[in-house]
Amino acid sequence: MYNLGEQFKFNLNLSRSNPECIFVGEKYRITVLTERLVRLEYNENGSFVDNPTELVWYRNFPKPEFSVNQNDKILSISTRYFELTYLKNKNFFGGKITPTSNLKIVLKNTDRVWYYKHPEVKNFGASAYKVRNDRKVQRSLYSLDGFASIDDSNSKVLLENGVFQSRNTKGIDIYVFLYNKDFYYCLNDYFSITGYPPLIPRYALGNWWDKNEAYGEYDIAKLIKKFETNNIPISVFTLNKWQDNNNFEFNSNYKDPQALIKYFHNKNIRLGLSIEDPIAFLPKTKCFNKLDAYLPKDKRGSIPFNLLSDRTIDAFLKLIIHPISILGIDFYSLKSFDRNNLLRTTILKHYLYYDNFRNTNIRPLISAYNSTVASHRYPVLYAGESTVSWNSLKSIPSFNATASNLGVSFWSHDFGGTVGGVEDSELFTRFIQLGVFSPILRLGAEGGKYYKREPWKWGIKTSKIVTDYLNLRYKLIPYIYTESYKYHKYGKPLIEPIYYRYPILYDDPLYSDEYFFGTDFFISPILTRKDYVMNRVIHKLYLPNGVWYDFFTGKKYLGNRKYVSFYKDEEYPIFVKAGTIIPMSTNNYNDTNVPNKLELQVFPGENNTYSIYEDDGETTDYLNGEYLITNVEFIYEKNNYRITILPVEGKTSVIPKSRSYKVRFKNTKPASNIVTYVGSKQIKNECYKDDTDFIVEVENIPTTAQITILCSGDDIEIDAIRIIKEDIISIISDLPIKTILKQRVDDIMFSDQYDLKKKRIEIRKLANGKNYLDRKYIDLFLRLLEYINQI
Repeated sequence: MYNLGEQFKFNLNLSRSNPECIFVGEKYRITVLTERLVRLEYNENGSFVDNPTELVWYRNFPKPEFSVNQNDKILSISTRYFELTYLKNKNFFGGKITPTSNLKIVLKNTDRVWYYKHPEVKNFGASAYKVRNDRKVQRSLYSLDGFASIDDSNSKVLLENGVFQSRNTKGIDIYVFLYNKDFYYCLNDYFSITGYPPLIPRYALGNWWDKNEAYGEYDIAKLIKKFETNNIPISVFTLNKWQDNNNFEFNSNYKDPQALIKYFHNKNIRLGLSIEDPIAFLPKTKCFNKLDAYLPKDKRGSIPFNLLSDRTIDAFLKLIIHPISILGIDFYSLKSFDRNNLLRTTILKHYLYYDNFRNTNIRPLISAYNSTVASHRYPVLYAGESTVSWNSLKSIPSFNATASNLGVSFWSHDFGGTVGGVEDSELFTRFIQLGVFSPILRLGAEGGKYYKREPWKWGIKTSKIVTDYLNLRYKLIPYIYTESYKYHKYGKPLIEPIYYRYPILYDDPLYSDEYFFGTDFFISPILTRKDYVMNRVIHKLYLPNGVWYDFFTGKKYLGNRKYVSFYKDEEYPIFVKAGTIIPMSTNNYNDTNVPNKLELQVFPGENNTYSIYEDDGETTDYLNGEYLITNVEFIYEKNNYRITILPVEGKTSVIPKSRSYKVRFKNTKPASNIVTYVGSKQIKNECYKDDTDFIVEVENIPTTAQITILCSGDDIEIDAIRIIKEDIISIISDLPIKTILKQRVDDIMFSDQYDLKKKRIEIRKLANGKNYLDRKYIDLFLRLLEYINQI
């Protein structure tokens, strides 16, 4: 048996269940893992699995509260959530698979019953494989039934040395989650047995470049220079055509790979190499000679890549992967995928990911297709090639949202589309805007100069909009990284579908694609073309309960209502609740590190506290306490408000010794009195007005200190309620029609003397006369009247 390395070894005690929670008979074993989760095993030979499996690694938990009643024939187990009844040593089904089977579990406080092979038709499913051509879903944990099951019967087991092996015997091995309406508890149970999501490296939250070009060293330098010249940040660069014939060696385009990698790192860019599962190593490939002395050949003279062989894995990692990795490669992008053999994808990305832990504390990353088994353990998932089309754009929100149903957050897409279709500036803009508020923002496409993922290849307007949004992504990294930490620590997904809170909207064609991005952002994605007459997208949206603000304009919206809004190319429907605090970076170009100056965007209306998480962003030192959590507390009253910034947990050594703060109070009048304290000492501050925002800045404050900013005044908040009349006026103002007609349209549409019918008549009259109005504008104004009438 080969020693693959300490990074692959597994403590088998962690996978063995608490004996106090196990009920075992001649042919069955039932284990209560939590008060919501039970494991069901049945085997005719009485053989059961204690080792970790592909899916489940951990089962050794404290004993939950439950009661047991049993005799020679019946076993009954009851927790707060469920009551299980089983006819001992009977197969889990009795003849017919029905609710009267030999085993059934009643979900308490409901009329619902789980039984073996329950159809679970109310299961919402989760994103399965690729976004293109194959949008099938796998069974998820989220169900309106309040229960879900995962069949682990056919998965491989994991040995102590880290090698996967087939099970010795066949049988039933199922995990049943019974959570009723407590879905987040269900996710916690799922992560408890499969492992919580790893904390993603901070750089991975920047912009990715993944174009399928045969770049040379000069081409790369020229491309990076263009990004710099146009002030477009890029943090991850994937090389696709770096090798020939899958031989795992740099080809002749790269004279000095180590110098190239150093060049990337000096530019704050991380390098990923695209690789494929070799299946077998052929004699014609260069790497064949390295392996020939260690591994057996098949009848054709090739060396099979047997992922269940410790000897093969050992040779592959040490002879093929390590010589490449030692050059400074940051991660691998596994681009091969075989839906009929998902096991290969699971095992290969497992070894590539965990091999990064050898003799280093650098936090690993891998990009790969979904193999559907505990996919959250191996970030980032790649959704595959997509067509350049509006349909591809429309598929992304639901794809990301349903992934949360199985605890997966870090899906990545080729924003802009990968192949085919027609390059369209409006479509590209909407792709990028959606990408900014997605877990991973990847600019990916097939090779060729006519796939325009380079923003500077578009017209001035599109280039500016896209550049502004790509830079916004970097400003939001402190927020997104904090939310990524919550995902890692507590299992809270980055994407929360609206139907978690409003199940009735699950299949609503207008609102089902809306989602929460982290704790505070609510996104209503634009997925359709604009009306070219009004030069805006007519967008219908629903806002949940509460008071909401447009993140960009600060305009106020009342929640639990439906709205019709009109968005220009540069605008996007992003909302935050009253009292929201968004931490933002002010770093220079391409810098994803902890900022020396932190901007806090604070929205009025309610008290709130936001806890910012920070660490070095690239090592595993945070597991040893090398991190910092800073609480930002906002106390709001009508005539005064207060911000307090205080480190509360961890070590300040992970951030600069001093830091400057820019606090932007949104929709807020300048305060008549501002006092700033560091601890108990009053200090100077700079304050000024910026449009409808009030800004207070303080410089070079020790990061160990508490900062308090007190502001007071009369009627502080600017009551910028969103009014549809303003939207209509803006549309009329931008139209290329005579000014005298604009005024006439305004008089009609906003008249208090005309009812809706009369307004329609008056608008139609404008098609005649000296200053007549083109029919397309008549139709536009009639539609706008309908929208006004709907409010």
